[in-house]
Order: sequence, then structure tokens, then C-alpha cells
Amino acid sequence: MTTDSVAHIVLLYAIVIAIGVYLGKIKVFGISLGVTFVLFVGILAGHIGFTAPISILTFVQDFGLILFVFMIGLQVGPGFFESFGTTGIKLNSLAATGILLNILVMFACYYIFFDTSNPSNLPMMVGTLYGAVTNTPGLGAANEALNNVFPHGGAPQIASAYACAYPLGVLGIIGATILIRYTCKVKLEKEEKRLKAMEETNTNKKPYKMHLEVTNQYLEGKTLLQVHDFLNRDFVVSRLVHAGELCIPNRDTIFHVGDQMLIVCAEADQEAIMAFIGPKLDIDFEQQDQPLVSKRILITNPKINGKTLASMHFSSVHGVNVTRLTRHGMDLFASAGLPLQVGDKIMVVGPEDAVDRVANQMGNSTRRLNAPNIATIFVGIFLGLIFGSFPFAIPGMPVPVKLGLAGGPLIIAILIGRYGYKIHLVTYTTTSANMMLREIGLVLFLASVGIKAGAGFFETVIEGDGLLYVLTGFLITIIPILIIGPIARIRYRFNYFTIAGMIAGTYTDPPALAYANSICSKEAPALGYSTVYPLAMFLRIFTAQIIILFFCG
Repeated sequence: MTTDSVAHIVLLYAIVIAIGVYLGKIKVFGISLGVTFVLFVGILAGHIGFTAPISILTFVQDFGLILFVFMIGLQVGPGFFESFGTTGIKLNSLAATGILLNILVMFACYYIFFDTSNPSNLPMMVGTLYGAVTNTPGLGAANEALNNVFPHGGAPQIASAYACAYPLGVLGIIGATILIRYTCKVKLEKEEKRLKAMEETNTNKKPYKMHLEVTNQYLEGKTLLQVHDFLNRDFVVSRLVHAGELCIPNRDTIFHVGDQMLIVCAEADQEAIMAFIGPKLDIDFEQQDQPLVSKRILITNPKINGKTLASMHFSSVHGVNVTRLTRHGMDLFASAGLPLQVGDKIMVVGPEDAVDRVANQMGNSTRRLNAPNIATIFVGIFLGLIFGSFPFAIPGMPVPVKLGLAGGPLIIAILIGRYGYKIHLVTYTTTSANMMLREIGLVLFLASVGIKAGAGFFETVIEGDGLLYVLTGFLITIIPILIIGPIARIRYRFNYFTIAGMIAGTYTDPPALAYANSICSKEAPALGYSTVYPLAMFLRIFTAQIIILFFCG
């Protein structure tokens, strides 16, 4: 049943998405397929003839994919480049190795199990690959690349192979992670103790507050700026008592022996600062001082976006100090060069009327953040589509590579999420708004792909190579995990929970992360997941197009 009726098309999508979402909530042995079940319901709808014109399905599929990958890029952008720290480089290298191994195992299975003279077999194996690694954006990127290879139609419906490999892919990721635990003889209790010990020693980036008395004779008559420059460490003096009078210091405030002060610094610097200035005091200025207040202020004024703390002149102009900053739930030390972004929370200390003036300047309005920045989203999508259409010539490639509808918006979204403030783009989107737009894009894409693939799905599975896709998909899933997991444990001595999170991030698989979180009381799995997720998502999407264009073109 195919018709151009708007009501029919909307009804089709509403039924497929609603049923798929509800069925995706069903758990078997504590594991659910989530919104990916929309794909299977779409396949069933297409199989029974409940469908829509191909042009409409293609448009909705592409629009959903663009929206999905752009919101992912916007979310991961702020942490994408920061993820390449000392530990991050190792974890991301392991993740990239795992992604390469997935591709190599796929090609090995292709040459061992399939007829290489059949031109549709390799694209179907690409579909199997992305089902095995449970990566839907990669499926979308591969689909789009196939449309470039087959511009006049006839592209293989690789979603059929994806659907065959996906369920066992979810189980395989979790099962292989459990197998690493036993092969490496991991004791979960010992891993928890190791994490606790690491938390107690690795406190370098957290803000630290202490009360000191100036005893260093060298500091007599020196200004706060001179002391700061000489010590060459970031710290903020939020309150100072001189001759019994409490004040908010600024860069020109003069130090005297016997002064008492409240200092906020990075925990790694506390001992050096204390050794240079003087000993700790057992007093609490915040309890003694009633005229001064400490207040967390939410930055919602777009004009503040991208400005550094130093450029705001909080102490000299407003008579207040900013002691720390919270971004994406993480406390950061308020260093002078740190750029402010909409959505940040700053801790401001000073006289109550001055703090209130700063709050008005910063915005401090939760209601402003509830409205998504639609303009930024569509400006980014526009730039992403233009960037994705640029051809890049690579030696040996039959046609120039284009990042396309998936890769272009993804890269632009990552760059905007990280550097948008430099061109005064407000990129802040509430987590709920980001998730809503992302999930809408995903279910539209999955429903469209499923409906289009439904007509020939059961013939592919029952009469074709469906069982072979299931088998090869399982091999693609588990072999790389069983290689990189022990390497991460034995060679790099990573905590097992971090490894479990890293594996879930490499496969961009939320059920695997949920399992890792369920066996650990700490944040290690989520940290491992978030460290590799941005690069893994980018590589999954990028390599999908490279494989199709290079080997199927």
C-alpha cells in the first residue's frame, strides 16, 4: 500500500516509530535494543507493503541522518580535542586499533565466506560490519556513499545485513567484555580499590580552597600581580584580612607580612603556594564575614560567550573574584585565560551588591537556556552540507571522496561545539533538547531505512546469506575486543572498568556502557566511554564512506 497522501505517510512513520520505541524497551537478560527496534518494525512494514514513495523515504532518511549526526557532533565537540590527554592518547589509540581490526576482520570474512565476483557482496558486508559494531551513523554514511556509487539506483539494501548482525552484536560486545574479565583474571573488588586509590592521588585538576597567613618576608610590599607572576602558578585570592579589615583584593593589592587570605587554586599547586606564602590557618572567613557572599552564577548572556576571565576584569571593575567554574558537571579552576561559554556556572565572591551586578551582566537566567539555539543548529547544518560536498582527491581512489551528508555536518558540528564561541555562535543546548533532536533524527532515519529494506529482507535472510551475515557479524564483533582488551590490561595496565567503558565507546554502544556501569560504583566506565566516543564516532562514519568509495566504486 503506497500513496502520496501526507496523512498516510505521517501515519506510517508514527506507527513504525511508536511500536519500535515501545518494543525497544523490552529487556532480555537485562539487555534491550533500544530505538534500533524501529529498524525491525520498519522492515516488517515494508515487507507487508505498508510503505511510501521512495523519494519521500529517501528525503526523510537523509534529513534524519543529518540531524542525528549534527547533534552528536555538537555534544562531543567541547570534549573532542581535550580527550587526547596522556591517558586519552592511549585509550584513543586502542579504540582506533579496534576500529581498524573490525574492518580487517570484515575483509577476511568477505574473502573467506563470500563470492568476491558478486559486486553486491562487499557492500552487504559493510552493512554487516556496522550492525556488528552497533553503529547506526556508520550505516547511514555507507548508505549515502552507495548512492554516489549507484547514482541511478540499484544500490544493495545493506540495512538487511545490518539488521541481521545487530542483535548478536549487542550481546557479543558485552559477552566479550565479560570474557576479558576471566581471561585476564580480574577481581572486581581489587579494581574498585585501585580506583579509590587513584582518586585519592589524582586530584591535580580540582579546585582547592585554603586559608593562609603571609610569613614570607620577600612578599612585604609586593602586589598580588607580582606574586602571581613570580610564583608562575594560577591561584585566586578571594578575600584578604589586613590590620583586622576584610577586603576583596585585586591585582594591585599589596601584601604585608601577617596578612591572612583565602586562596583558591588547583590541588596540585597547593603545596607550592603554601610553601611560598605561608602556613595554613584554622579559620573560616566565610563564617566570619557576613557582608561578603559566595554565589554560583549561570552564564546565559550570549555577549559573554568566548570572553576570557581576564578580559572581564572581575576584581578591578566589579570588586569581586571568580574562584572556580563548572562546565558540563565538572569543576574547573578559574584560570585567567579560560574562555567563558553560555551554560557555564561561575563561583563569584564579593560584596552582595557587586555579586548581584555581575549576575545581571552574566544573565543568570535558567529560562534563557531552556530555549534551544535553533539558528546555530541550522547555520551549522548549512555549513556542514557545503563542507560535505567538497571533493577530496585521494591517490588510488576511482572518484574523489566527499564527506557527504553524514561526515560534513559531523565535522562542522564538532568544530562549532569546540570553537563556536570564537565567532560568537552560542552552541549551548540543554542535554534534554540535544537528546530529543538526536533521537528524532535517529528514529526517522531508522524507520526510513527499514521500510525501504523491508521488501527484500526475508528473501535475503531465509533464501540468501542471512545466517552467514549473523556468523560473520559475530566474528567482527568479538575478535577485535579479545585482542585490544588484553593489550589494554596487560600492556598498559588500565583498570578493567576503564577498559569496559573504552570498549563500549569504541563500539558506540550504550547497552555495553550500561553493563559496565552496573558492575562499578565509580565513574571509570563513563570516563573511558566519553574519552574514546568522539574519535570512534568520527572514524566509524569516515571509514564507512572510504570503504564504499574505495572498494565498491
